[in-house]
Amino acid sequence: MNKTQRALLTALALAGTSAAMAQSSVTLYGRVNTTVEHQKSGDASVTGMFNNASRWGIRGTEDLGGGLKAGFALESGFASDTGVVAGPFFGRQSEVNLSSNFGMLRLGNFISESYYATADYISMHNHDTGSSADMLYTYVMRDTNKLAYRLPAFGGFTAEGAVSMHEKVPGTSNGYDVALNYGAGPLGLGLGYTKNPGATGVFGGGGFTDAQQLGLRASYAMGPVTLGAYYQYVKADHLNSTAADAKRHAVRLAAMYTMGASEFHANFGRAEKIKVSGVGNVAGTAANQWTLGYNYNLSKRTKVYGYYTKLDNGSNINYRGGAAGDDFSSFAVGVRHNF
Repeated sequence: MNKTQRALLTALALAGTSAAMAQSSVTLYGRVNTTVEHQKSGDASVTGMFNNASRWGIRGTEDLGGGLKAGFALESGFASDTGVVAGPFFGRQSEVNLSSNFGMLRLGNFISESYYATADYISMHNHDTGSSADMLYTYVMRDTNKLAYRLPAFGGFTAEGAVSMHEKVPGTSNGYDVALNYGAGPLGLGLGYTKNPGATGVFGGGGFTDAQQLGLRASYAMGPVTLGAYYQYVKADHLNSTAADAKRHAVRLAAMYTMGASEFHANFGRAEKIKVSGVGNVAGTAANQWTLGYNYNLSKRTKVYGYYTKLDNGSNINYRGGAAGDDFSSFAVGVRHNF
C-alpha cells in the first residue's frame, strides 16, 4: 500500500468518525468514593478501608431529527477498595430511551424514581452511600425489566411512572412506581409511590408476598442553609408467610450549612414500631439513626470528608442486618472524586 492510498484511507476513517460524532455523543462518567473507618457492630469492632458505592458508566444520545432523540445509559458498580465488580456488570443501570418534546420512554434496568424523589434527594452529605447511608428507608421497587415514561417538565413539575414486568416468574407480578417532583426557587417537594408484589427484605428482614410504600419529601434552601425531610409509610402483606399484614412509619430530617468550600451536615432518622394485624405494635422494632458529617470541596469534582454515624436498633430488629438488637456505629474519613 503506497502513501497516497494510506492517506486516502486515513481521511475516509476520519471523515466517518466526524460524521458519527456529529450525529451522537457518548460520555464516560463515574465516581470513586473510598473511606477508612472504625466500625462497631454489637460487641465486634473492625478498622478497615471501605467502598462507598463507587461506579462508572457510559451514556449517549443521538439526534434523530424532528425533535426526536435516542439515548442509552450503562452503569456498573465496583468496590473501590478491591477493584472487584459489584454484582452484575451493568447491574446499576442498563437502559435505552427515546425522548422528544412529549417526554421520554425508558426501557431496561434503572433505580426507582420514587427513591430519587424522596430519600436520595435529602441525602446530601455522602449521596446515601457507605456506612452512613439511610438504613431506615424501605426500598420496594424491582429495578429490572422496567418500562417507564417521563413527562416533560412543566412549571417546575416533573413526573414519571414505571412498570417492572415479572415476565412469568412464579409467585411474582408486575411492580409499579410513580414519582412526582416540584421545584421553584428555594422550595422543593417530592412524592413517590411504589407497589411491588413479591418484594422482600423490608423491615430489616422477613419475607412477604406484597409490599407498597408512599413517601413525601420537602426541602428548602435559605442562603447557606439547606433543610430537608421525608416521611415514608410502608405496608407489607402476609408477613413471614402468615396471614398477618405489617405497617410501619419512618421520618428523616437533614440539614446542611455551607461556608466557602466547607459543608457541615447533620441528619436524624427514626423508624417507628412495626404494627402487625391482630397483634398491634411489636415491641423492640423501632430504630433511630443519626449522622454528623463534614465535607471540604477541593474542587467541583473532588472532596475530602469525615463523618460519625450511629444506628440504634430496637431489641427485636436490626436494620443493617445481623443479630437483633445490635447497634452499629462508624467513624470515617474519605475521599470522593467524580469524573
